[in-house]
Amino acid sequence: MSHPVTTTGDQLTNALHVLDVNFIMGVGSKDASLHKQPAHLIAALAEIQEARLRLSLIPLFLEHPEFAEHVHAVAKELGPSARLILQCYYSAAIWLGQKYRVRLNSLIGEKASLPDHFSSELGIQITNDPEANLKLLAERHQELSGTQVNWLGTYQHAAQVWIKGLELQVVE
Repeated sequence: MSHPVTTTGDQLTNALHVLDVNFIMGVGSKDASLHKQPAHLIAALAEIQEARLRLSLIPLFLEHPEFAEHVHAVAKELGPSARLILQCYYSAAIWLGQKYRVRLNSLIGEKASLPDHFSSELGIQITNDPEANLKLLAERHQELSGTQVNWLGTYQHAAQVWIKGLELQVVE
């Protein structure tokens, strides 16, 4: 799924805003057609160099679980690094959605659960405990990426920032 046209951070931010994923502060213009192309949006977010934009994959999947139908095809077309980001952030969204289910239902309504597409491929033996699954995923993400990033904290940060933004919208 290589994209000959480079997608800018502003285009991605705009598409996220149109999709009501207000995770990234930005222009927020409603002039973004990228939101109509979920596979392209997912790939562009996985491939972009800006970590904050890549991280928006988690709230994107939580807000739009219907985008799950595109992740397998997109993952197959990405390079190894972007594929790992997509697989891990998508998987994190699954377990964060379970962890925060009650809170999210009250903020955005009941959404479909994300199906598990990558735990086998990532070599993760999942449990019934979303917190344990997140920890296993973070450890595996560290191993596969060869980085010492606190992936568990990263995943939780994405969910917490997004949920806090949703709560602030309710107050307004």
